[in-house]
Amino acid sequence: MGLLTFKGGVHPFEGKELSKDKPIRELLPKGDLVYPLSQHIGAPANPIVAVGDTVLKGQKIAEAGGFVSSPIYASVSGTVKAIEPRRVAVGDMVNSIVIANDGEFKEVEYQPTEDIDSLSKEEIVNKIKEAGVVGMGGAGFPTHVKLSPKEPDKIDYIIANCAECEPYLTSDYREMLENPEKLVEGMRIVLKLFDHAKGIFGIENNKPDCIAKLRELTKDEPRMEVAELMTKYPQGGERQLIYAVTKRAINSKMLPADAGCIVDNVETLISIYNAVKLGRPVMNRVFTVTGDAVEDPCNFYFAIGTSFQELLDAAGGCKEQPEKMIAGGPMMGFALFGLDVPTTKTTSALLCMTKDEVAEAESVATACINCGRCVEACPEQIIPSRLSRFALRGDMESFENWHGLECVECGSCSFICPAKRPLAQCIKTMKKQVLAAKRKK
Repeated sequence: MGLLTFKGGVHPFEGKELSKDKPIRELLPKGDLVYPLSQHIGAPANPIVAVGDTVLKGQKIAEAGGFVSSPIYASVSGTVKAIEPRRVAVGDMVNSIVIANDGEFKEVEYQPTEDIDSLSKEEIVNKIKEAGVVGMGGAGFPTHVKLSPKEPDKIDYIIANCAECEPYLTSDYREMLENPEKLVEGMRIVLKLFDHAKGIFGIENNKPDCIAKLRELTKDEPRMEVAELMTKYPQGGERQLIYAVTKRAINSKMLPADAGCIVDNVETLISIYNAVKLGRPVMNRVFTVTGDAVEDPCNFYFAIGTSFQELLDAAGGCKEQPEKMIAGGPMMGFALFGLDVPTTKTTSALLCMTKDEVAEAESVATACINCGRCVEACPEQIIPSRLSRFALRGDMESFENWHGLECVECGSCSFICPAKRPLAQCIKTMKKQVLAAKRKK
């Protein structure tokens, strides 16, 4: 069988060799930790501690603000120093809990589950909800909501997003190499919720060691299989992954569950295992510090709430002044204005580059040459060049009529454009304006 994939996509420089062979190192934070109350899609969490309270590692400090919300837990022991707005990586001011780290890491007692088979489906979902598990690949959608579709019997596939198609990022790769048993157990737990579903681990073929490891672990699992994907960006996009694995297509008006699928990334499935089997809430995750400006690119297991600066310092800092710092990968991450901002559940990487290639491209951008490369690259098969023109002149009606809302904001069009036009940026901005106008109506 040939490699599974989708139509379109691009092949950017991978850059993974900088950190892929660096084993995960645990990093204990030194400074204050900041916990923004909006670390997920949905309603912000509500604080349940007050300034001056002493907290333990693993203690709940904020409860979910509704069904589509998620609780937050302290990742260190210490004293609540403040509850106030703090600047986050995207530049917004978000109400946050600040904990003065006492450096002792005194921890609550967790309640592991000896026999997962003894749990009901409702108990499993509740443990995931209480542990604060969200989509940790970037979106941050509360996982208990995703695992509670209206018609669970119609779910055919649980897809583990093991593609990690973003250049430079290697945190999922290291997790698959070092903790594959937890990943498989996380999948087994989710499959208990859906009687007719099959579990599929979708992995790009540039990770043959991970493919071999997971195939060995699942060889006696009739409900699990490993799907080898073509290495191509954005192979790890939810719609692209679903199509590659199942040949089922979804659009912006559908949820994966409408196509009989649920997609969770590597870190999320491991967090599900930690929550249900070990009784441990989401307090830590694996994070890649990389880029050609970083002294010692590496992968950290760190406490959520640690600042980006502290993580960079632990990687030896920068060997030369970076022109660009990005939270996440170079294709879908966002530029950082500074590093004195906290990490969250969805923070996966810090990328420090000696050259700002985007700024250089903007300085030499020319008129569209009608080559059609953006159309060939677009995984949604829309026409980015035309949509960007609609965006530049504020033509919302034409933008929507030409399926602008189907854009998945992957950036493939901007990457491939020989005229160096900021197509994805224009389309993304217009999408926000159209959706805001719809909400007002």
